[in-house]
Amino acid sequence: MKITKLSTYRLAPRWMFLKIETDEGVSGWGEPVIEGRARTVQAAVDELSEYVVGQDPSRINDIWQTLYRGGFYRGGPILMSAIAGIDQALWDIKGKVLGAPVYALLGGLVRDRMKMYSWVGGDRPADVISNIRKLQAIGFDTFKLNGCEEMGLIDNSRTVDAAVAVVSEIRAEFGNTIEFGLDFHGRVAAPMARVLIKELEPYRPLFIEEPVLAEQAEYYPRLAEMTHIPIAAGERMFSRFDFKRVLVNGGISIVQPDLSHAGGITECHKIAAMAEAFDVGFAPHCPLGPLALASCLHVDFVARNAVFQEQSMGIHYNQGAELLDYVLNRGDFQFHDGYMLPPTKPGLGVEINEALVEERSKTAPDWRNPVWRHADGAVAEW
Repeated sequence: MKITKLSTYRLAPRWMFLKIETDEGVSGWGEPVIEGRARTVQAAVDELSEYVVGQDPSRINDIWQTLYRGGFYRGGPILMSAIAGIDQALWDIKGKVLGAPVYALLGGLVRDRMKMYSWVGGDRPADVISNIRKLQAIGFDTFKLNGCEEMGLIDNSRTVDAAVAVVSEIRAEFGNTIEFGLDFHGRVAAPMARVLIKELEPYRPLFIEEPVLAEQAEYYPRLAEMTHIPIAAGERMFSRFDFKRVLVNGGISIVQPDLSHAGGITECHKIAAMAEAFDVGFAPHCPLGPLALASCLHVDFVARNAVFQEQSMGIHYNQGAELLDYVLNRGDFQFHDGYMLPPTKPGLGVEINEALVEERSKTAPDWRNPVWRHADGAVAEW
């Protein structure tokens, strides 16, 4: 069997699918994308295709290493996202050829169901109570929300109080019948992270995500020393080499690689194993589409340290398409009391509505994240 063609499809809301075809009629699907830079990743996939076409799709490790090491410059969000989608599609092909789900090829189930959590609210936390209640109605009891709006390098007490008020409202309304993580989204610089974490600690959030930007990861151990709240990070780390430095330095309790950004199934399976050696939890970042989610689940189901899984159903970014809009076998991706069962079909287990993908890709929007500014006009972290 040889690979004959790679095709990419940009899709609403901010996704991109990849189809890899072979000369024996078996095809695989992946999801390579950087939100807001889909066209750039599309170009990277096209460039990397010359290393892939004509190759045996079963040699996933060799193809991965060729894509990663075959160029002098490597790593980073664009190249690793392109590799991620290719890798996902190759695992999809392998599973279909062998008639087995990907997790079976990775050693088999280590758990029977996977705890899921859902985003609530939007960019600026407000009116979260009603949104939590809607998600509770379909079985969710674990959530994540933005921990604050934009925050200056040194900000005032009113800004801190506004962030804390949202969390206080949630605990007052729901007590400990729900759990939630708080995503600082890299909006908080190191000086204010200490202040904000201290103020939030009485409300016992499940974790603090990206308390500072990944490039400021040297602060993770310092922040961890001053709080009992687990520190989570990783959506802006793109290889096991990035995670190696963070794990060795300590301070992080949960790693959150994105399987569409950090080299795909092959790489994130290794990242999970590295984290387990440090007694660190594994919770893949996934505000993306069905192929990304399926890829996450296959690694979750073989990683003993997987703690919970993000998913994008109903997420505020999804304007123009929902999680399962392009999926034919939607029944295989239903939630059961806040959990998801293992996919049962071969490969990734996602049957893609190819006709709909092709049709909607013709008019796909170019999604961009907003650019925020502080009151003085300086660019703020979104």
